[in-house]
Amino acid sequence: MSTRILSISGLRGIVGDGLDPLYVTEFAAALGTMFSGGKVVVSRDGRSTGSVIYHAVVSGLLATGCEVLDAGISTTPTCGVLIKHHGAAGGLMITASHNPIEWNGLKPFAPDGSVFNRELGQQLLRILEEDGIIWKDWTEIGSVTTVDDPAGPHIKNVLDLVDVEEIRKRRFKVVIDCNHGSGATCGPRLLKELGCDVVVLGGTPDGKFEHIPEPVEQNLSDLCAAVVSHKADAGFAQDPDADRLAIVDNTGHYIGEELTLALAADHVLETRKGPFVVNGSTSRITADIAEKHGCQFHRSFVGEAHVCAKMRAVQAVLGGEGNGGVIEPSIGYVRDSLVSMAYVLDGLAKRGTTLDTWADELPFYTIVKDKFVCPKESVTDACKALRKQFKDATVSEGDGLRLDWPDRWVQVRASNTEPILRVIAEAPATEDAKALCRLAMNVVKQAVGVAGGQS
Repeated sequence: MSTRILSISGLRGIVGDGLDPLYVTEFAAALGTMFSGGKVVVSRDGRSTGSVIYHAVVSGLLATGCEVLDAGISTTPTCGVLIKHHGAAGGLMITASHNPIEWNGLKPFAPDGSVFNRELGQQLLRILEEDGIIWKDWTEIGSVTTVDDPAGPHIKNVLDLVDVEEIRKRRFKVVIDCNHGSGATCGPRLLKELGCDVVVLGGTPDGKFEHIPEPVEQNLSDLCAAVVSHKADAGFAQDPDADRLAIVDNTGHYIGEELTLALAADHVLETRKGPFVVNGSTSRITADIAEKHGCQFHRSFVGEAHVCAKMRAVQAVLGGEGNGGVIEPSIGYVRDSLVSMAYVLDGLAKRGTTLDTWADELPFYTIVKDKFVCPKESVTDACKALRKQFKDATVSEGDGLRLDWPDRWVQVRASNTEPILRVIAEAPATEDAKALCRLAMNVVKQAVGVAGGQS
């Protein structure tokens, strides 16, 4: 079975098993047709297969008359910033985000530098699936221009968000784990601009990951150890395309992806009041923080495009996802690890405290996440089984199934980017969260006929 996953958000797959140069060229040509041969920013995350995918992408865009603005190895949020900076018709980021090394993919961007919404995604899919590509003749073939200093405009925009001089006064020592992803092109540079003493792990953006790329606790033991050995104030871990950030506090304790958005919100909403949007799988901490600062709180379906659509609808001042993705609309409607780092350091500077102290001041919940390989179609049976098991819960449908009680919740949903089902549970007590997740996993696996599952 091909691993290729095509949706309104873009394309992902294993190179050589569904993601091949011919299909990539057609996808890019469909995008070029949609953009009517305009300027298109193209960037990639540094994976070893990126060069193959890049040349296939450029062929498709040139053949539909586009002017390719080549940003080389850059982060996903950098791609969005460059689209606005250069007045481009849109962009295409070559990345599989946190997926394993054998994966790659394509993430299209709109003219305003945001990820595709449902309408744009469906328009692209129609062109691709209904043979609507408009190939140009030899007189109208496009061109390629190299972008000078791709990270520059992005870094400048992020610096404008925070009190740079106040942060510089603290002379923070920070360990950043780029894990050989595209974050190495701008993460250390931003931190140095903020006056930090920076220790870099995996600072060459060549895609040769030193650990499994998803920035979760079990993959970040080296970062935790480095924070302790260097007596650092914080440790930051980016995923391969640097739109997500996980955090290690000054004691070497992994405080996770969920607190990335929570800390940013606690800092921003204190002085900038307004609506705050998260997805349906994000910790309740965010709701508590919004209430603390007197701000409206909204939940969207899971997925960056859904969060951004809700943010636009309610004119949110901040949003994001509990996977470490902070979305700052003044920079762009895309998750951004640089924004996350800057807001955390700005918050520490203004509070005059340490990261562990600040994190301990936030409400405490334990969120537990599990997954297993399973066809997307099986989520219907999984949801039915959970509703039957937990008859006393408040039910929210539409994005898989979420079941809520006064102090805890559990959700099952199909991933948008991998052929897996995710089960997520949260409760104030760690053992209660683990037990709820285990029970839900067992119910779901029995319902879909997976003996033991594949976590």
